[in-house]
Amino acid sequence: MKIITFGISVTALFCVASAFAQDHKLGYDTTPYYPGSKWRVHDSSRPRPSAITPSTCNAQKGKAPSDAEVLFDGHDLSKFVSMKSGVAGEPGWKLGEGVMEVIPGKGDIFSKEAFGDMQIHLEWASPSEVKGDSQNRGNSGLKISGLYEIQILDSFDNMTYADGQAGAIYGQYPPLVNASCKPGEWQAYDIVFEAPKFSGATVVKPAFVTVIHNGIVVQNHEQILGTTKNANVGNYEPHADKPFMLQNHNTPVRYRLVWVRRLTARPE
Repeated sequence: MKIITFGISVTALFCVASAFAQDHKLGYDTTPYYPGSKWRVHDSSRPRPSAITPSTCNAQKGKAPSDAEVLFDGHDLSKFVSMKSGVAGEPGWKLGEGVMEVIPGKGDIFSKEAFGDMQIHLEWASPSEVKGDSQNRGNSGLKISGLYEIQILDSFDNMTYADGQAGAIYGQYPPLVNASCKPGEWQAYDIVFEAPKFSGATVVKPAFVTVIHNGIVVQNHEQILGTTKNANVGNYEPHADKPFMLQNHNTPVRYRLVWVRRLTARPE
């Protein structure tokens, strides 16, 4: 005999419960584990970093050091390209009032230059008008070498999975703390990246990254586990120096300053 509860079958209730458990705004419980980790990619039960109040929210626009390559300072997009089917084109993002802004549907943009070991500085702001939630709220991203994403997201009072919030190595490590400023306020990333080294298809040295968000260390020389992917485990793919990417996630995130310092070995 079929058991009915308030006119809904047990099977239907199970399906409803399963759908609720798979609310991907808050994470997943079916994605794979990274080797040696007790957490799944975007694990819904992974503890969220505690929120703190950084001291540099909405700071004045910074100034690039004298040895930096300034890729954007509010004037033009000449140091960036769009890529479609492997063909470079003009960036489709909006330029005006000293900022470049993501235009939904216009694709990602890539630096024209390739970079390996580097220090990169980004100043960015999520929209002041809050729309959406979780990953659909003020979402962009810095993909170093086009492969390793440091998440850019409006993470101020915005619940999402821990390894997907601002300052995360996407899908791998949450930030140590949530150092996000309020929506619309200018924020800064200072990132030191050590590129992986390969011998043929073998990883000789994995990549490492340090991320400082609004003056707060949120990734402390963390080993990158491979390419960052949505809801899946990534592996290393041998590569030389590559351009970095600023992601278009269909929300109008703005950037006002991007500069890079190439890091070289200390003279012996």
